[in-house]
Amino acid sequence: MVTRLRWFLGAEAALFAVAALAHAGVLLSGYEHGKARTAETVIGTVLVLGLAGTLLAPGSSRGIGIGAQGFALLGVFVGLFTIAIGVGPRTGPDLVIHAAMVAVLVTGLMMTVRS
Repeated sequence: MVTRLRWFLGAEAALFAVAALAHAGVLLSGYEHGKARTAETVIGTVLVLGLAGTLLAPGSSRGIGIGAQGFALLGVFVGLFTIAIGVGPRTGPDLVIHAAMVAVLVTGLMMTVRS
């Protein structure tokens, strides 16, 4: 279980890094958005810290995984809310990446909770 959790945390952190780099204009031009970049960077950092926590305290991996992924999922829902009310970026790629984030986070969180 711990190995799978670590893989999920790593993949989730990478997904948020890609989103942050896109919103920084590094990966895609025209999709820059400072607040989205900041939020994705913070969430990705929490996921990386969660991954590190599972390495430093393997006995606490379940709680760390639930906390990190739960925080990330809450952040994604905040992002979706900002998209819905017109504050956040409302492009096709934003919607696709948010859908991917929800899918991966829910899957990882369910796996962690069930373990």
